[in-house]
Amino acid sequence: MNFGPAYPLMRYLAIALTALAAACGEQPADPAAGREAGIDPAWFTDVTEASGLDFIHQGAADEQLRMPAVMGGGAAFLDFDNDGDLDIYLTNSDQVLPESRTPGRGLNRLYRRETDGRYTDVTDTSGLGDDGYGMGVAVGDVDNDGDVDVFVTNFGRDGLYLNNGDGSFADVTAVAGAGIEGWSASAAFCDFDRDGWLDLYVTRYVEYQPGRRCSGKSGAPEFCGPKSFRPLHDVVLRNQGVGQDGSVRFKDVSETAGLSTTRAAGLGLVCLDANDDGWQDVYVANDAYANQLWINQAAVPGGGIAFRDEALLAGVAYNLHGQPQAGMGVVAEDLDGNGALDLFLTHLTNEANTFYSDIGGGSGYRDESGASGLGPSSMPYTGFGVVALDAELDGDPDLFIANGKVNVARPVAGSSLPAPWNTLPEPNLFYRNDDMGRFVRLEGEAGALNTHLEISRAAVGGDIDGDGDIDLLVANLLGPARLYRNDTPRAGKWLSVLAYDPEIRRAALGARVTVVAGARRWNRLVTTASSYLVSHSPDLHFGLGDVSRVERIEVRWPDGSIELFPGVETDRAVTLRRGEGTPSDG
Repeated sequence: MNFGPAYPLMRYLAIALTALAAACGEQPADPAAGREAGIDPAWFTDVTEASGLDFIHQGAADEQLRMPAVMGGGAAFLDFDNDGDLDIYLTNSDQVLPESRTPGRGLNRLYRRETDGRYTDVTDTSGLGDDGYGMGVAVGDVDNDGDVDVFVTNFGRDGLYLNNGDGSFADVTAVAGAGIEGWSASAAFCDFDRDGWLDLYVTRYVEYQPGRRCSGKSGAPEFCGPKSFRPLHDVVLRNQGVGQDGSVRFKDVSETAGLSTTRAAGLGLVCLDANDDGWQDVYVANDAYANQLWINQAAVPGGGIAFRDEALLAGVAYNLHGQPQAGMGVVAEDLDGNGALDLFLTHLTNEANTFYSDIGGGSGYRDESGASGLGPSSMPYTGFGVVALDAELDGDPDLFIANGKVNVARPVAGSSLPAPWNTLPEPNLFYRNDDMGRFVRLEGEAGALNTHLEISRAAVGGDIDGDGDIDLLVANLLGPARLYRNDTPRAGKWLSVLAYDPEIRRAALGARVTVVAGARRWNRLVTTASSYLVSHSPDLHFGLGDVSRVERIEVRWPDGSIELFPGVETDRAVTLRRGEGTPSDG
């Protein structure tokens, strides 16, 4: 166990240099100062302009209301240069769809975080300016060389970019066999066959027909819904490792894995070990179709990947009334503090967001949307991205939801977007966990999170300034990406944990980390994919309330083996290296 960085020395230096830069220049707002003055400080501050993040999303914002134009806008926090801080990647689209595109199209953008806390656009030198009609992004080390690679999903052909280790990326889509065609949405790197190489799961949406137009009940033009087209099946690519020529290769095993016969308009996803058997499963949020819980069928003779959908058995296919919903984003977090990973999904206007509580013991899930307060309050909004974070460090996860309509409505006052796009902006939602089983919406206290009325899509969390709390990045259709610094008044301590496997030289995606202090246990999943169209850092952030020292940390590695690591002081980042803990039978 290392008491320091994720990629040890560099992460420590990044945090130290950030603190030094702040000491020498402008200081961030001190929430404590507001409390002493009797002022209720805002929890989040918009630092987009101050940080140098100048990304503006481009899209086909015309009156033809073509469906792909209203769905995109992905984002990622990643450390592409291994300097220990979080860089930013954002997907872009274009003013026209692929069938009629011309040179000058919108490019995805990569921003490097500098030691002074500002972001520099390094797209041109990085090779990551994918010019497809951008949707989402997945980040992971596919060749186990110690740096992260990037997979981009598109309406069109997807792309895979290998990190060269010098700040640049190589497009290996063709040679790697990763050029999925069609309409892909979210993607996740997970090791499904436990061979040490990250496989790739990609949700896919519908067989969109550009010439088709739809209308609402009044007969006015409207965006088409997913039922207007034939849905696509998801794709799983098995990583076959690096060959003698030094190239990594993937094989499409969707048919043998059991995916090709099920079509369901997939959007968000998360990898997790839902049945605690030591094999990674996948939960998919589908739009207007039953959600899927693909249970990994474990070792396949001769090597391979196979799944079986058990969402209906587990109680997570439909809502409480037995109806499919418009599933958008999803997270797997212990939202009710019972030690099991729950599922939370965002939905369309007039469909309550859904909170599935894992009741433990392999008994499946229970719909707690109403009792938690998360369902009824979300009815007026269309949710996409979702982030679980302990904003005030009191020991309970809160929720942020990025909203934006997909159905034409009344114009929103103050919107500068052209009609009818000016009817789609909505306020985002922030819920505080009251530690009593309910979530309470914060409005004024949330600060800048509620100030901007935009068409928000992707949302991702990460500690951009190394101060121990989670900041937020939001991607907006036809508008600026927003970076929100967490200035929440602190109610406790924190701990950042990276579960690292030195044998494969990367974070142990799929591991489960439990922090123990007295009778309290905080349980989190190591993943870079959740929410909607995003990728985030594999570092796990724990808000711990008044705990000044944790007693121990338990890591359940992706293969099901368990190691115990000794207790540490809080308010720090630690790296837990596989093989350095004490083996345990659980």
